[in-house]
Amino acid sequence: MRIFRRGLAAGALLLGLAAGQALAQQMPPLPQSIREHGQLRAGVRCDQPPYGFRGADGGFAGVEVEMARQMAAWAFGSADRIDLQCVTADNRIPQLNARRVDLLIATLGVTPERARVIDFSDAYRWGGSDLLVRRDSPIRSLDDVRNRTVIMLRGTTQALWFDANMPGLNSLRLNTASDALQALLQGRGEAYAHDAATLIVIAARDPNLRLVGEPFAVSDAAVGLRKNEPEWMAWINAALARMKRENLYTTWLERWVPAEIRAPYTAAFNEPRPNAR
Repeated sequence: MRIFRRGLAAGALLLGLAAGQALAQQMPPLPQSIREHGQLRAGVRCDQPPYGFRGADGGFAGVEVEMARQMAAWAFGSADRIDLQCVTADNRIPQLNARRVDLLIATLGVTPERARVIDFSDAYRWGGSDLLVRRDSPIRSLDDVRNRTVIMLRGTTQALWFDANMPGLNSLRLNTASDALQALLQGRGEAYAHDAATLIVIAARDPNLRLVGEPFAVSDAAVGLRKNEPEWMAWINAALARMKRENLYTTWLERWVPAEIRAPYTAAFNEPRPNAR
C-alpha cells in the first residue's frame, strides 16, 4: 500500500510538472527586444497601497508589484530578474515612451486620451474614484465640491474627469499621493479625489477622515505598453490571462489587503465594471 501511495504521489507530481510545462508552452515567445535586457523593466507606483508602495523594509510591495514579479518569473525564470522603477501619475507615460521601462503596471486607467500615445493590454481590473474628506466635512456628494478646492494628482483619471465634467473647478494638483494627503490634512483643499481603492486604505487608517461614497470616473486598469509592439502585447495579454486562470490575484489580495477592507478589491478583479458618473 505504501508503495502504491508513493506511486500515486509521483504520478501526481509528474502530472503537475507536465501541466506547468504545457502552460508555459502556451505563452507566446518573448520578444527579442525584451529578452536582450536580461530582466523585466517595469514601472510601478510607490505611493499607491495596496497596488504599489514601499513596504516597511523600504522594498517594493503590493498587488501590481506582484504582477510584475510574476511576469519576470515567466519571462526570465526568476522573479528577481526585474528592474522595478517608481513612476508617478504624471511621469509614467513619458518614462515608458522614453524607453526607461518596457511596461507600466501602475494603476493606469484606460482613457481615450492615453490611448492616443500608448497601447493598453487587456484589462485586469476596474477602478472607481471617490472623494476623501475630513470626518466633519459638509461635503456629502460630488456636487458639493463645485465651489470648493479639490486636491488631485496631475495626469490622473480623476483630473481628466473633473476637467470634462466640472470645468472651472478650483483644484490643487500635486505629484504624489503623500503630498495630496498632506495637503488635505493641512486644509489646503477640502476634498482629495483619487482611486477609491487607495482612499479606502487611507480612511481605514485615520478615523478623522471618511469617503464621500459617490463613485465616479470608473475605468478599466490595464498594462501600458508603447505603441506598435504586437509581440510584446500578445505576451502580456497571455500573462494576464494566466494570472486569472491560476487565481493569483486572489492570493496577492490576501497578502496585501486586510480582510476587513478586501471586498471592494476582490470585486474589482472579479466582477463586471459598475455604472457610475
